[in-house]
Amino acid sequence: MQNLFQYSDNNKRYHTLSYHNRSRGVKRVKAVLNAGLTCPNRDGSRGKGGCLYCSRGGSYFSGCGSLTEQLLTERERIHRKMPEASLVAYFQAGTNTYAPVSKLQQFWEEALACPDVEAMAIATRADCLPDDVCDALAQLANRIELTVELGLQTAWDSTAEIIGRGHTWDEFKSGYFKLKEWGIRCCVHLINGLPGETQQDMLGTARLLANLRPDAVKIHSLHVMENTELADWWRAGRYIPISREDYVSAVVGQLELLPPETVIERITGDADRSQLLAPLWSADKKKVLAAIDRRLVERNTWQGRLYRPESVQNKDSNV
Repeated sequence: MQNLFQYSDNNKRYHTLSYHNRSRGVKRVKAVLNAGLTCPNRDGSRGKGGCLYCSRGGSYFSGCGSLTEQLLTERERIHRKMPEASLVAYFQAGTNTYAPVSKLQQFWEEALACPDVEAMAIATRADCLPDDVCDALAQLANRIELTVELGLQTAWDSTAEIIGRGHTWDEFKSGYFKLKEWGIRCCVHLINGLPGETQQDMLGTARLLANLRPDAVKIHSLHVMENTELADWWRAGRYIPISREDYVSAVVGQLELLPPETVIERITGDADRSQLLAPLWSADKKKVLAAIDRRLVERNTWQGRLYRPESVQNKDSNV
């Protein structure tokens, strides 16, 4: 059925980032950056060593050189494939609001000064959004298209404790609503296949998140990477990765629950293949995407089919 889903101009049954960009007449690619910032889960304020799945040596991505050098290198890489593309300066590594505002603003100004940068994305934690940082982010959003990405992963505090996330669902909501009050676009990250979680747990996270009506969502499976505590668990048989079949089922169920206007910026993840231990099926991105598309067709379903707008609740509700 042509254009079954309202936010699509092809056969996709979910609101892809590519459609979101096409509908606005923009062509952008993320230039991934490392500003050298740490995280409350590393410096002892919330924990040490990072989350269960984080590399003991730091972020999986480690850019070389200054931000300007990184951006120019990324620009060259991107333009080899897409000469006409503009850049999204993507502060990915570490917690990118976990520093004094003056330092953060220096990073942003350096990125803004680079050629072809037309948007910015800043990855951080919901518990690292003090008022002065939110005020600075709001000012930045008046100058350039800005997205702040929050790592939720799961809405369940019991799982968050297992993976060592270091903040609760209530703390996430507090940071999320603060961003919304400042008028800042927000993308929320989810991870499927976390230790001990069932299909119902993963769907429950999507249902609770849907109540918040996020601007965008990223979804991927939990990757077992070399040099992580999770790798030790996996080798000892303490952790069994999610199967591709179960992952596809979880994603399709989550899409059904999320608002149709929410942009799905990612529906599977890219891991460094030289460091990926499991699940190996996740390395074949095209097959995963095809399996999700096929399942949506087989079930004759689409993003938002089970979403109920009347269930939206405000920040004071116990969702």
